[in-house]
Amino acid sequence: MLAIGALLGSALIAVPVTAHATAAPAPTARTAAAAAAGLDDPAKKEIAMKIVSSAENSSLDWKAQYKYIEDIDDGRGYTAGIIGFCSGTGDMLDLVEYYTQVKPGNVLAKYLPALRRVDGSDSHAGLDPNFTKDWAKAAQDAEFRKAQDRERDRVYFNPSVQQGKTDGVGVLGQFIYYDAIVMHGDGTDSTSFRNIRGRALSKAKPPSQGGSETAWLNAFLDARVWAMKQEEAHSDTSRVDTAQRVFLKKGNLNLNTPLDWKVYGDSFHIG
Repeated sequence: MLAIGALLGSALIAVPVTAHATAAPAPTARTAAAAAAGLDDPAKKEIAMKIVSSAENSSLDWKAQYKYIEDIDDGRGYTAGIIGFCSGTGDMLDLVEYYTQVKPGNVLAKYLPALRRVDGSDSHAGLDPNFTKDWAKAAQDAEFRKAQDRERDRVYFNPSVQQGKTDGVGVLGQFIYYDAIVMHGDGTDSTSFRNIRGRALSKAKPPSQGGSETAWLNAFLDARVWAMKQEEAHSDTSRVDTAQRVFLKKGNLNLNTPLDWKVYGDSFHIG
């Protein structure tokens, strides 16, 4: 479910926070408190993983997804693992390269030439017929699971939390950023995270620039929905409409439990 190319955490933070040269207002006590609150708190991170898994895998059991792999016909080849690493978008290649660095000769190492060739396409050339079986086999290895955790954090989780804190949004806002990066990546195309954020900046200001947190997050979600509708595979916007919007309308900016939401018509609950 990713549209990445090359996605660097440093590039994410380098996106300008204003469209002009005027200095942002000094953070208020409220925005400072929001910036201090973090989705990187272990309990909040666990919630984030469950909510993403509800959308990506129709299950709260995100730890069961290390072995997940299928082609969902979204033009990105195979989608796999806890965050939807894709053979066509580069992040699966990065993952297998890193795994091979820490464990040479692993069961997936032999697919590296094929993963390099299919990058940027939906091709399975050189991967079929055994890649899916070998992926599931690799998922039994603790080193591969740790590699998936590392790449999730490096490419998606840490950059989104850092940008959220820079923008002065709390836990919910950081999660909203994270879910957007998971689906859209942070490349240069119009539907990437940075351009979703840029679209939102034309409508509202983040708390770090003196704006209302709720108004900013609504503007960001409006831009996110627009981006999702540009692609048929992501045109169902329920992960925003009946999940993130629900939390925002309730004013649950800290993503406190209990949480109730729906994705694709399925109901989920975290007590």
